[in-house]
Amino acid sequence: MTRINKKFTRVYMDGYDISGYANEIGSLDWMYDVTPNAAFSDSVMNGINGKAVISAGTINAFLDNDAAGLTSLSKTGAGTKNIMAAFGTNAVPIAGDPVFAWKFEQSNYQKTEGDSFSAVTLNVSNASYTSPLTYQKPWGVLLAPMAARTAANTAVGIDDNGAASALGGIFVYHASSSDGTFTLTAQEADTNLNASFAAITGATSGSITAAVTPQSGMIALGVTAAIKRYLRFQLALGTASTVTFTSAFIRIV
Repeated sequence: MTRINKKFTRVYMDGYDISGYANEIGSLDWMYDVTPNAAFSDSVMNGINGKAVISAGTINAFLDNDAAGLTSLSKTGAGTKNIMAAFGTNAVPIAGDPVFAWKFEQSNYQKTEGDSFSAVTLNVSNASYTSPLTYQKPWGVLLAPMAARTAANTAVGIDDNGAASALGGIFVYHASSSDGTFTLTAQEADTNLNASFAAITGATSGSITAAVTPQSGMIALGVTAAIKRYLRFQLALGTASTVTFTSAFIRIV
């Protein structure tokens, strides 16, 4: 068993890496409302899960004047925030580590004074109407740690489930910078060999650029999409020669 240390958490918002600014993230709730009931002849109370409640809670960070800091990214007020948290196990996150990812509505921005540092609190408790409403699972696995890359991926992938699945999934990406256009995708394979991997239909960013503004997205597949056992990230360079990004996949089983 490997326990996860807080210092190896990394948090991304709208394509920006805010790990150097934030020091707390909320409870990352994934809950269901259940109302127990019973028929006359039932011996026990029973229930059926209702709709899921997905919440990131609050993000606490240092108050700063950096254009890439949480202060600048959130002070515009209410709006949709695409958030992903990756959790490394005794090291910075690597492929296969758990991630929590969803889109939330910013409902609060508050500055507070500490003993030495000023702080800012961002409330992102409510799932956004722009989030993947056909799904109700925010936990997945990291495909690509945040890093600069200059070529296509030829490495083997990860086994996140031990088997194929047939209930779809969500492709998540955050690209912090590039020097031109590129495309990010998730790939799948039945056998964990480079030559066996092919793109998961629909799991793509399309051609984008992060040369001026970071980019992010959550791409929901069809709810009956078949996903093979092994997963990996892929990068296709357009006019870009380098791209700094992270990506993840939420498999529905």
